[in-house]
Amino acid sequence: MKKVLLLLFAVLVFGSLSFAADKTLTGVVSDSHCGLKHSAAGSGECVEHCVTGGATYVLVSDGKVYQLDAQDKFKGLGGKSVTVTGAVEGTSITVTSVAEKSS
Repeated sequence: MKKVLLLLFAVLVFGSLSFAADKTLTGVVSDSHCGLKHSAAGSGECVEHCVTGGATYVLVSDGKVYQLDAQDKFKGLGGKSVTVTGAVEGTSITVTSVAEKSS
């Protein structure tokens, strides 16, 4: 009986984690070398150059730098304001969608 209750508890706990709601953040796409230096839109050339040189895309939002897992979704968005939706864990985002903010 204890094993059944323990199993049921584990299923409920881990099942609820998989239903965690995505969060939406707005910020500027920067790179892992420059980070907060590109907290304002308009540094696209620098960001794209750094990413070509081995840096990764990051999101700067509300003074925080978030690591992004779906690097291919950010190609060409360096230095631009975007809205990112995904699962946020600490300073990492598992991205489900990204959209450039209209001016």
